[in-house]
Amino acid sequence: MRARGFIGFMALLIAALALVAAGCGGGGDDGGEGAEGGEGTAAGGQVEALPASSCTGIEFEGEGEPDVLIVSDLPMQGSSRTQTVQMVKAIRFILGQNDWKAGERNVGYQVCDDSTAQAGKWDSGKCSQNAQAYAANEQLVGVIGTFNSGCAAIEIPVLNQAPGGGLAMVSPANTYVCLTEGGPGCEETEPDKYYPTGTRNYARVVAHDAYQGAAVAEFAQKQGIKNVYILNDKEAYGLGVATNFRNAAEHLGIKIAGFSAWDPKQSSYEALMRQIKGTGADAVFLGGLVDENGAQVIKDKVAVLGPNTGRVKLLAPDGFTQQSTIDEAGVKNARGMFMSVAGVPVEELTGAGQEFISGFKAELGDEPVDPYAAYGAQAAQVLLDAIKNSNGSRQGVIEALFETKVQNGILGSFEINENGDPALAQGGVVGFTIYRAEKELEPETTLSPKPETVDAARGE
Repeated sequence: MRARGFIGFMALLIAALALVAAGCGGGGDDGGEGAEGGEGTAAGGQVEALPASSCTGIEFEGEGEPDVLIVSDLPMQGSSRTQTVQMVKAIRFILGQNDWKAGERNVGYQVCDDSTAQAGKWDSGKCSQNAQAYAANEQLVGVIGTFNSGCAAIEIPVLNQAPGGGLAMVSPANTYVCLTEGGPGCEETEPDKYYPTGTRNYARVVAHDAYQGAAVAEFAQKQGIKNVYILNDKEAYGLGVATNFRNAAEHLGIKIAGFSAWDPKQSSYEALMRQIKGTGADAVFLGGLVDENGAQVIKDKVAVLGPNTGRVKLLAPDGFTQQSTIDEAGVKNARGMFMSVAGVPVEELTGAGQEFISGFKAELGDEPVDPYAAYGAQAAQVLLDAIKNSNGSRQGVIEALFETKVQNGILGSFEINENGDPALAQGGVVGFTIYRAEKELEPETTLSPKPETVDAARGE
């Protein structure tokens, strides 16, 4: 954003000092290049910046001044940072492609952090604090996020009750089934408890974990796995995806050797791995996040059960599918581990997807494109289109969001259904890629699970 003389410089300096003192924000190259503004400052017109304790200053590179504000709400600290930094860059890229506009409205952007340095991942208190700030800022018309389903469960009901008819939220990464639909495996109050007004305000562009659990189970069957032990990290996402995988695996005739949790606070899991060894399992599935001491779980699996290329294979969902898993566990321990992620490999995206990847690669240089960058980009475009097709009000943006019909978008073609899930999907939205850990993530195969396996994963 353009400099505004000495007053603008002092506002920027104060915001920067506040951000450092709070120990929050993305830091590094995701810290709001060209950003201006902080708590209590205006980026132009009547658009007020969100607090610097959680967010960078307002970014805007178009003509004039912002008319409305959007934010991304992602964990910018911890193991997921390598992914979220790219997602932020992808959102900026899409804003640039749209000339920082949604229709006739100029769009300002802030990068907000829902993690803390102490937690090294998303933090429930930070998610609650952010949601309250979003709801109170009347110029904010949409949130791109969250990354973690547990954080979404905290933010959705707050934003659902925000002044002006609620606040639209588009997630590029949440996969916990019960955020949008109920049924087996969900609490009786889910998903209704997330929408106290009775009107939906949340959508996602990624298939939920009934699809992921089904995809990994079908892959496990093809690998000849007969007896799998399932672990989870006790969080909503981890327990949910572990349950979905168990349901699908049982449907396919795979024996469940055991189903239990690991304690992220433990320093060693060798005793747990010896217990698993006694079951005769020929595979272990890790339902959860690498942030939850997942690297140590991998190290101790290999120490007790042998390499992942040996008799006992290791499987994990998208909570582990990132380079930091290999880096933190070590190549020796991660090698041969299979990890899934929604979508096809970025090289296989077509049309608008390939155009995005080509342009985005030029900005990244030698850095490989993370699969979730495309999801961040698609979420940003869906939100901008909803703002464009609305009357500019919060309620209007939500109404337009639920009329979304994407034709040949970055991830393919899909609609947002009444639950907020991508439906009638073709392309990357319903595909899953299984990666194999080597020095880097190497694509192993791509598959779309059978409908009957997805239904089984749901518990139907």
